[in-house]
This record gives sequence, structure tokens and C-alpha cells, in this order.
Amino acid sequence: MAQTLLSVSALLLSVALFIFGHGLQTTLLPLAADRYYFTDLEIGAMSSAYFVGMVLGCLGAPLIIMRAGHIRAFAALVSLMSASAILHPVMIDPTAWFLIRMISGFCLAGFYMIVESWLNESATNENRGTIMSFYIVILFAALMLGQISIATMSISSFVPFVIASVAVSIAVMPVSLTNSTQPAPITLVRFRPKQLYQNSPAAFVGVLFVGATQGALLTLSPLYGSQIGLSTNQSAFFAAAFIGGGMLAQWPVGRLSDKMDRRLVLVGLGLWTAAGALAIVFFSPDGFMTAIAMAIFVGLASQPLYAITVAHAFDHAAAEDFVETSSGMLLSFGIGSIVGPFAASLLMGKIGPSGLFVMVSVVMVVMVVFILTRIVTRSALTSDEKTDFEYASTAQVGSVISPEPLDWETEEYVIPPEEFPAYEDDIYNFDTPEEGETADASEAESLAKAGETSDKEQPDAPETQTESPAKPT
Repeated sequence: MAQTLLSVSALLLSVALFIFGHGLQTTLLPLAADRYYFTDLEIGAMSSAYFVGMVLGCLGAPLIIMRAGHIRAFAALVSLMSASAILHPVMIDPTAWFLIRMISGFCLAGFYMIVESWLNESATNENRGTIMSFYIVILFAALMLGQISIATMSISSFVPFVIASVAVSIAVMPVSLTNSTQPAPITLVRFRPKQLYQNSPAAFVGVLFVGATQGALLTLSPLYGSQIGLSTNQSAFFAAAFIGGGMLAQWPVGRLSDKMDRRLVLVGLGLWTAAGALAIVFFSPDGFMTAIAMAIFVGLASQPLYAITVAHAFDHAAAEDFVETSSGMLLSFGIGSIVGPFAASLLMGKIGPSGLFVMVSVVMVVMVVFILTRIVTRSALTSDEKTDFEYASTAQVGSVISPEPLDWETEEYVIPPEEFPAYEDDIYNFDTPEEGETADASEAESLAKAGETSDKEQPDAPETQTESPAKPT
């Protein structure tokens, strides 16, 4: 296992650095925006802009990668993300921050796509689950670490923005210095909502609602903590507690869903999340430890929701449709995440900080009601008919991870590197000649050089004219 992880260590280090900088920004920006007297609506719109960029990145990043190549596209996106981070304190304006967050979302989607395509290409059927699961654990651990790191900094200074920018910038180094240059296939994202709905209405509608709640909790929970009287440090831990709770529950909940109707699991998680959100609304935690406990309680149920909806969608999809299903669910989640922060910020502006959790509870109840109607109208699959739950392929990340390895020969939307315009240049020659071919080529080259040398040393012979024999008549 150690040897397996060592082979992708450069990529995983880049992931940790990049996501650390991203996690720092998710907590820093709503707190800084509140300090700069942005309205709740402006903060919500800024948060939604990040997911707008994410959706656009899912659609547009593959074209950039195919045009520029993996490493050059990786370097460009990371550099742009770093520049975006440092621009926030330079341009303190809601409109500017809206555009900057949109750019950041686009860059992050491209980053996920490149890293995950490399990991897919590096993995074998035997170790793919290990590599991708380890990647997801590092991703969420770095996100949490970035969120709570704000506790060591002052949001009134330039420092946290610089730290976020530097962490993202350094992320390009491990990949740039690695000797692994083999390109990998890229997945084109196709969104056919009608097809997704016909395949699994519960999964498609469910993931829209899940996106709305997850997007709001990720981006606005630090603002909620600040508005109820928690310090900056405590607000950072409060936001991270939702993800921490989800990390604890993701695997056992996924395994539970293998043994029963996943829709019943979704109903249970939805009711749990709604109850936890309502508890926060009615009890208004003013103590730090109480707030953390409630956040973990909500995170235990809310974070695994995306994984279960995606797993349910895979259950009803053919193997050759896994890539399209994964990409469609990702875009549906992104669309929900655009709406969620904006709607929550409207409620926060009308009824106060608790508006965030009022929105979460209402959305969860509506989702539960819809899924219950689907349970009545469509029978459940047996355990043998299901696709086994996979931690990696159902994780809430910004790119397409299917339960099976990417195969461009059988899947329409997986593009092999041989078809990338970037790799038509002679500088990208990844073909390794056979040992015999190398020896033959070297020998032929030596003979050619020797022949050229002898021709130069031999004096030119005088030209002689010979008569052709007469043709018989």
C-alpha cells in the first residue's frame, strides 16, 4: 500500500496544499465580507458565484485541458486561483468579489478534473479504490485544516489572504517537478436532466435539494457563527464541524444503504438534518461547545446525503452510463448550490442568522416528502441489483469520479490524450520504443553518419560519358 501511495504522492501533496488554501478562503471570505459591511444578500450572492464558476468549470475546463495539455493547464489554473485569492483585499467591492469567486470556482473545477484524471490513469483495478479513497480523505482533511487555520490569523489584516494565495501557488510545484508526464484521459461533462430524471427521479431531485443545503452550509455557516456572537476563531471551528461530522458518518451510512433501500436512508438523513437545523433555530446556541455539538449533529446526517443520492443514481444506470450519470449528478448538485446560498442569505436578512437553518430544514422536509412519493410508486432494488457503495465515486467533490475506470474505447464522453490538440506537437512524444527498435534505430543512425563522413573524405571522380550501344535494326 505504501508503494502504491508513493507513486501518486506528488499529486496528493498538491491536492493538500491547494485545498488548504481553498478551505481557508471558504471561512475567511464571509467573515471578511461581514467586516467590510457587505449585506447578507451580497454575501449570499458572492457565495453563489463560486458555484456558478464551478458549474462553468465542469463544462469548460476539459476544453482548456485538451487545448493546452495537462501540466500547462494545471499551472495556468493554479496561478489564476492564486491571483484571485490575493485580489480580494485589493478590490473590496461586492461586485468584484462576486467575479473573483466565480473565477475561483472555475479554477477549482479544472483542478479537480486534472488531478482526478491523473489518479485514475495511475491506478490499477487492484488499487484504484485505495488511491481514490485516500485522495478523498486528504481532500476533506485539508479543507477542514484550511477552515480552522483562520483561528491563528487576524481577518482584519492582509495576512490570511496572502497565506491562501501562497498555499495555492506552492501546489503547482510537486506536479511540475514530478517525472510522471504521461497524459491521462479527460471526461467531457454532459447534462441531460430529462434522462437523469427518467433514470432515477429520487436521485435527480434529491441531489438538487442536497446541493441547496450543502452550498449554504459550506459558505454561510461562518457568517452565522459570527452573527450569533461567536468569535472569529470559534466561527471557523463551527464551520469545520459540519464537514467533520460528515467524514465520521460517510462510510458507515454508505454501507448501511447497501443493505436496505437507499431512499429510506435518504428519508432518515433528511429528517435528521431537518430536526438538527430546527434545534439550532429554536435553541439558538450561544455557547461555543453547544454550537460545535449541534454542528456535528447536523453534519453527521447532511454531509452523506450527496453520496447516497449518487449511489442511488448508479443503481439505476447501466455500466456504460456511469460517466454521464456522475457528471449529470455533479452539475445538478452545482445548480442547487447556486440557489441555496442566495436563498439562505435572503432569509438571514429578513429573520436574522437563524434564516440559514430555517432554509435547510424546509428544503430537507420537501425532499423527504418527494422521496416518500417515489417509494410508494417504485419498488426498491434488491441487494444483488445494486452497485456497491464506493467512498470515492460518491464523494462530494468537483469532478467526475465513476465506479469504474475510465475507458475511452467504450465510453463516448471520455477523450483519450491522443485526441487532444495540445499533444499534436512534437514536444509531446510519450511513445516508448521497444528495446529492439531502439537498438536498430541507433545502429541505423551510426551507419548513416559513417556514410556521410566517407562521402566527404572521397574526392569527386571526373565525369565520363559512355555511349549507349546501337539498337539493332
